Amino acid sequence: MAKIYYDSDTDSEVLKGQKIAVIGFGSQGHAHAQNLAESGLDVVVGLREGSTSAEKVKAAGLAVASIGEAAGMADIIMMLVPDDRQGDIYKMEVRQGLKSGNALFFAHGFNIHYNQIVPPDDVDVIMVAPKGPGVMVRKMYLEGGGVPAVIAVQQDYTGMALHRGLAYAWGIGATKAGVIETTFAEETETDLFGEQALLCGGVSELIKAGFDTLVEAGYQPEVAYFECLHELKLIVDLIHYHGISGMRARVSDTAEYGDMTRGKRIISPAVRQEMKQLLDEIQTGEFATEWVLENRADRASMTALRRLEAAHPLEDVGKRLRSMMTWLEE
Repeated sequence: MAKIYYDSDTDSEVLKGQKIAVIGFGSQGHAHAQNLAESGLDVVVGLREGSTSAEKVKAAGLAVASIGEAAGMADIIMMLVPDDRQGDIYKMEVRQGLKSGNALFFAHGFNIHYNQIVPPDDVDVIMVAPKGPGVMVRKMYLEGGGVPAVIAVQQDYTGMALHRGLAYAWGIGATKAGVIETTFAEETETDLFGEQALLCGGVSELIKAGFDTLVEAGYQPEVAYFECLHELKLIVDLIHYHGISGMRARVSDTAEYGDMTRGKRIISPAVRQEMKQLLDEIQTGEFATEWVLENRADRASMTALRRLEAAHPLEDVGKRLRSMMTWLEE
């Protein structure tokens, strides 16, 4: 059973008097920085020189500095720039500002787990990762609640790493909802597996396969789009709120029976074996190496794949149909 921490397990005074540098002001960065500041903590936002986000930071009433300056003045440094940029930013702008006893924070374990960032031995290395987008982290905080998070300690130089992590989680509101203890390895490997096998890779390929099957059988692309993509949100929402059994209790008996008798033919033993292969590539670092090399090659393969995927007929049909749905918003 996972260990879960709440407000009552947290000493919110642990970070008092310490300066927190939030590196980046994107989806997670803006939420973390504002929530921490409004929790009474001392925050500075670190941005690259000339960043267009500087005015947004100032408008939010927060201090802003270059990444190097922010890291140099901080006791706590939270890395909230994209994974593929973290390694270079750390080496060029953060590393030299680290002092003994500082804490280096992450919201995803990729760069630590796969050694793209190797911190010195005399700092704490901690992960606090909200399980929701930044807009939700901010929204729930403003409403007096929080988004659940996971916490991990990779390196505990001060003997206070877990306490510092929990105090940070308190500052963004996460301990109101619950913070689950994990490891950098577990968070990284399960996150990558979920993206590849299910949430992004698996779902998008399943949608396209269903759409192609219906269209190739002579059905109208518009009708195929509704059945294979548009209605997915209804099912996902039901699962999100009520679990798989709860979803089945809320769809028709015909749908439930088809689900339970045919689903295993789609997710066959061969598919499950392929999932194990994906996980093995994640665990051994094969995928991480491929992704690092892809970025060093200016994402040549990724650019070609984006063009290819964007040309799928489903995209054109979807664009036309969504223009009819005036209730859809970003």
